[in-house]
Amino acid sequence: MSKRLHGLVLFSILLAACAPSAHQTGRSNQSANANQPISAEIDRHDTARSGQFDFLSERKALSIFELPQTENGEIVLVDGYYEGDFKSYCLQPGTPDPSERDAYLMAPLRGYRQEIIESVLRNSLKKPYLEQKNIQLLLWSVVTGSNFNNLSFSVQSTAAQLLSPKQIFELRGGVMGVVKTLAAVMPETGLGNTSRDINRLFELGSSSYEVYERVAVLRQPSTIRRPDIKKDQWYKQPEGYYVRYFPSGYQRIRIQVYVPGGSVDPTGKAGKKYFMFDPVTLMAVPANSNAQRLGIGAPVIDIIRQVIQIQKESGKDKKLPPRPKNPKTGETI
Repeated sequence: MSKRLHGLVLFSILLAACAPSAHQTGRSNQSANANQPISAEIDRHDTARSGQFDFLSERKALSIFELPQTENGEIVLVDGYYEGDFKSYCLQPGTPDPSERDAYLMAPLRGYRQEIIESVLRNSLKKPYLEQKNIQLLLWSVVTGSNFNNLSFSVQSTAAQLLSPKQIFELRGGVMGVVKTLAAVMPETGLGNTSRDINRLFELGSSSYEVYERVAVLRQPSTIRRPDIKKDQWYKQPEGYYVRYFPSGYQRIRIQVYVPGGSVDPTGKAGKKYFMFDPVTLMAVPANSNAQRLGIGAPVIDIIRQVIQIQKESGKDKKLPPRPKNPKTGETI
């Protein structure tokens, strides 16, 4: 038994000794991704021509939540103009809160502990009753590499409902709880001492959400780097539909989607594929400034979703449920 314990201790020491180089590489890559030039994000997208969709200003957007969804929360798109308000989460602590000055576009969800972050956001769709502040605290602990054992009972309870036992084991540090050692040698992310300040708050057991928020979300104007980028710009997706984002602070975001007429058939398919929009796999990132990067979670208002099964692997066609009707006019929407 003593030999086994000695071996585990020796393993932990060796792992900690290797951490500065191996862990630094991962964090450095994440930092590079998080702080890459804004133009690199914009260049990935086609944009609508100036004034191309001005006619939409005269139309009322339909609720995106009336469209069919898969069990995982992917939205099946059909022709039309849609919008919905979602809960959003700060994924880049130490940057300014989104404001009216900041234009946003979408980028793939990526970075340090991407799989865990996506699990938190994805599973929050099915549990909209969970308190948003506890989910945010959990995400701050994840992106800063904080010791899971220092989190409050309510945040750990939230984690237990959103993550698998294996993922929680990883956050606890695995064998011998080495995550605390790793956090101690974690390099800076290019955002000053924000990560270490948040770690310290968790260590001290602060119970005030506002204290964490003051560290993570800067209440100062963002730095505008691309004044030529318009806030209402539409960004074209590879499938041919368009998306744009309008944050209201870091905790709420309105997403608008426009699918031009004729893009899909009445069942929501183009060719043999459905037009799918998955908010969770896309971050909302600033297109013209250094404001917050946001993860997308559950709808702001709890809804009864129309869930469909789509057998993507089998390639079998499945008819979608009938399009919803306006309860006042009886017209299909």
